[in-house]
Amino acid sequence: MANENKLQNIIAHCKEYGFVFQSSEIYDGLSAVYDYGQNGAELKKNIREYWWKSMTQMHENIVGIDAAIFMHPTVWKASGHVDNFSDPMIDNKDSQKRYRVDHLIEGYVETLNDDAKGKALIAEMDALLANNDLAGLKKLIEDNKICCGISNTCNWTDVRQFNLMFSTQLGSVAEEASEIYLRPETAQGIFVNFLNVQKTGRMKIPFGIAQTGKAFRNEIVARGFIFRMREFEQMEMQFFVRPGTQAEWYNYWKETRMKWHLALGIAPEKYRFHDHVKLAHYADMACDIEYDFPMGFKEVEGVHSRTDFDLKQHQQYSGKKLTYFDTEINQHYVPYVIETSIGLDRAVMMVLSEAYEEQDLSTEEKTDSRVVLKLPAMLAPIKLAVLPLTKKDGLPEIARDLINECKPYFRCFYEEKDTIGKRYRRMDALGTPYCITIDHQTKEDGTVTIRDRDTMQQERIALVDVRAMIMEKTKMF
Repeated sequence: MANENKLQNIIAHCKEYGFVFQSSEIYDGLSAVYDYGQNGAELKKNIREYWWKSMTQMHENIVGIDAAIFMHPTVWKASGHVDNFSDPMIDNKDSQKRYRVDHLIEGYVETLNDDAKGKALIAEMDALLANNDLAGLKKLIEDNKICCGISNTCNWTDVRQFNLMFSTQLGSVAEEASEIYLRPETAQGIFVNFLNVQKTGRMKIPFGIAQTGKAFRNEIVARGFIFRMREFEQMEMQFFVRPGTQAEWYNYWKETRMKWHLALGIAPEKYRFHDHVKLAHYADMACDIEYDFPMGFKEVEGVHSRTDFDLKQHQQYSGKKLTYFDTEINQHYVPYVIETSIGLDRAVMMVLSEAYEEQDLSTEEKTDSRVVLKLPAMLAPIKLAVLPLTKKDGLPEIARDLINECKPYFRCFYEEKDTIGKRYRRMDALGTPYCITIDHQTKEDGTVTIRDRDTMQQERIALVDVRAMIMEKTKMF
């Protein structure tokens, strides 16, 4: 169920604690573009690293590449993006505001108190989208009297398709420049390097190629904080298989990717699979892994059986042979592909949504509360905070020595300002899983207090054991 208040609280929390800022905020911002602050950048890096290691380090037959953002313009003609990469849009004639048709209808459904009617309306919309029935979509909007949120009128244009690619010019002289595109996905960089990787890596099918990187889409209506942006980052893996085995591998990667998500400690009921009603032009099977965001279940990752479409298209347009010789069956063929594609920014938002909690800690004696980010310890921006109880008596020096011992292995934070209780609360809000307090007993017996973020329980441990303990508790694998 949608929880708009929680979403707004998360947005405010992200700004206050250095996770996400509106891009160019001092100039009133740029719509649907965000910057990651000092803690958001660390969280994003940790999620990217967790995905990268799970793909390339934990699988002997998957390797990674880093392809350029700029690609030859014929790549996007071959892939179908020039002709097919578009969304149905509709304009309100009175407000001049443009809407993505599916977002307009979904927004209307959220206002209904009749779940059955809402589900029926979504099912009808999906069927019309699958048939590319633009006139039917407009009729659906008009029949249900779906109005513009600004003008409150139903004075709509016809539904039209709008291409989502950004274009730019490549060349030093405007008259000689040629039009190229900012990539709308990272997958094509993998496909055009298929043979380069296969031959230089001596890869045998089945094998995969993974990549993370920026992609750009001219979303007409971008909303939901960092859920849908014009500049975003993808984590994609293309798995090349023998034709005829794609169904087996499709199911394998559905299960494997769900295990990856559940390993984050998120409850299974917060996820669901959603099979595509309208398949992309390249797919014979496709589904989304959806997470229950504050605005309801939304896609965070896609698993697609892309058939041999991409390699065949690039083979045709380039004139270069993109086949694989399978020694087991003594046959040349164009491999089929299973794709897993997760939005890194959506993964960040998913992790933040799951971790954010407002807790009432009041007792009969006192009123108390805290905001805590229960981030998985392996993903937390700061793994350990070291807090000297006072600024004197040699305690800061002991704390600094511990920081210097630990910081080559994981990110630490030192703070001596304010009471220890306020410092704990600040670390809770940042998602720091463990705090070490250096006190006068430390000087006597070499022990420190370690505090657990989630339980708030404290115990004494040996100072010399701190580094090894935190490394064990925050390791990815």
